[in-house]
Amino acid sequence: MNKQTTPPHMTKEDKVILFDGVCKLCHFWSQFTIKYDKKRVFKLASVQSPEGQRILAHFGMPTDQFDTMLYIENNLSHEKSDAFLKIIRQFPLPWRALFIFSVIPKAIRDWGYDRIALNRYVLFGKYDQCILPTADHKSRFLNPQE
Repeated sequence: MNKQTTPPHMTKEDKVILFDGVCKLCHFWSQFTIKYDKKRVFKLASVQSPEGQRILAHFGMPTDQFDTMLYIENNLSHEKSDAFLKIIRQFPLPWRALFIFSVIPKAIRDWGYDRIALNRYVLFGKYDQCILPTADHKSRFLNPQE
């Protein structure tokens, strides 16, 4: 889903990753992003946060069921395997090499993405509540601007 106007809590230049804050796999992904995004390109927000909820609503996404990571860049949203590939392409090597999977047709990539997303709590576990960022990581998360 795409929308040209700037989403709430963001500037046009922001590159934001929305992730499920209670999913252990998603938490690992956010920690991985913080570790390898040395240039601090990305900001993070959980889909359960007020900021995440408003951004989801802006793009017409469900605010009560989270089946995909959402990546917003240039006021456009990307989801599923497209989101992952657009993000990983901006990481340093060797991680950037995973972009090679973009040669796989989108329908097949998204089918694989959906299998993991639909079973992520069973496969990786779930927290009882959103994990808050540590003090040293807090600057990596989207802050309310409105």
